[in-house]
Amino acid sequence: MPLIYKICPRQLWREAQEAGRFAGAPVDLADGFIHFSTATQVAETAARHFAGQRDLLLVAVEADRLGPALRYEPSRGGDLFPHLYGDLPLSAVVDVADMPLGPAGRHSLPNGFVPQ
Repeated sequence: MPLIYKICPRQLWREAQEAGRFAGAPVDLADGFIHFSTATQVAETAARHFAGQRDLLLVAVEADRLGPALRYEPSRGGDLFPHLYGDLPLSAVVDVADMPLGPAGRHSLPNGFVPQ
């Protein structure tokens, strides 16, 4: 069961739970797909795109539940990142955990998180 991850502001995730679906963050809506990271990409994604932001969650998603709407596409650096072309069904979410901001401005990954 491969997992992919979405870093999400807590309030945006609350709104998704109330709506019963996650349509994406503003950057996702602008780009036309929901940005995800693999386990080995999460720390760099947090540092590069969420530095200094508080109240973030790490949403773990079972990739196999997303079907053909999930595509792995190259980023500017050539790494393949998972992109979901459509809403994220909440039924594919297997865990949601806090990503506290540490004193150096870097986020801590949840206890037990092990890059695959």
